[in-house]
Amino acid sequence: MTLNPLAGMVDLPGGSFLMGSDDPLGYPSDGEGPVREVVVSPFRISSTAVTNDEFGAFIEATGHVTTAESEGWSFVFAGHLPDDFPETRGVVSAPWWRQVFGSAWCHPLGPDSDLGGLADHPVVHVSWFDAVGFANWAGGRLPTEAEWEFAARGGLTQARLPWGDDLCPEGRHRCNIWTGTFPIEDTAEDGYAGTCPVDTFEPNGYGLFNCSGNVWEWCADHFSSHHPVKRPLVDPTGPPMGVDRIAKGGSFLCHDSYCHRYRVGARLGNTPDSSTAHQGFRLAA
Repeated sequence: MTLNPLAGMVDLPGGSFLMGSDDPLGYPSDGEGPVREVVVSPFRISSTAVTNDEFGAFIEATGHVTTAESEGWSFVFAGHLPDDFPETRGVVSAPWWRQVFGSAWCHPLGPDSDLGGLADHPVVHVSWFDAVGFANWAGGRLPTEAEWEFAARGGLTQARLPWGDDLCPEGRHRCNIWTGTFPIEDTAEDGYAGTCPVDTFEPNGYGLFNCSGNVWEWCADHFSSHHPVKRPLVDPTGPPMGVDRIAKGGSFLCHDSYCHRYRVGARLGNTPDSSTAHQGFRLAA
């Protein structure tokens, strides 16, 4: 493969923006607020998440073994497993996640699955460590949380979503999240039950696709629910240490009945060795 993961990058001028959210739909423990003025320097960021084809080129060139492959398993959404799939262990607080041995980036639904028809879908089952490895190989890096949010907002000030505040403007779906009754039925009204190609739906004002929904995207920063008091913050990179890393954007499993984290100001912390069927990333430089 001769794919160039940096080819689809957009150049952003940087500048000042209002980061975070005081949205009542947010979760206090996530540390979305307070809304704060942040300044970012000019940078480049991929218009899309990294695809399975692009990640496959990395594996072919380097022989990298992902965390999921090394550990022997990853988390798969129960509703995407066949009815006759062997019994698996679930997460107590989120029983729709199942521990599936043999699941990995190239076997997204378990050992008998493959990437057929998913070449242009975002790679999933990648840990933060896998994402950093890919970025180093490609000559890029992971975006900081501030860079990611600046880019995802597309020039809008404090809008809930990359295109505005209305989830379905004029009745049109603009992102890939759960439609129906979670976790029982996904009606796929937005066209997809599971991931969609990385350039699906309209881009935001900066030309970025799928900054809400589809897959969570790793950022470089350590996670903290507390933010520095100094204002404005210039090129913040998060706390110098911590257990979790930041993920942004939500995924195809987000649904208003339990998770509003597909908003651009939302955030999540997860251990850097975690891998799931809805976790991906995009590059910055």
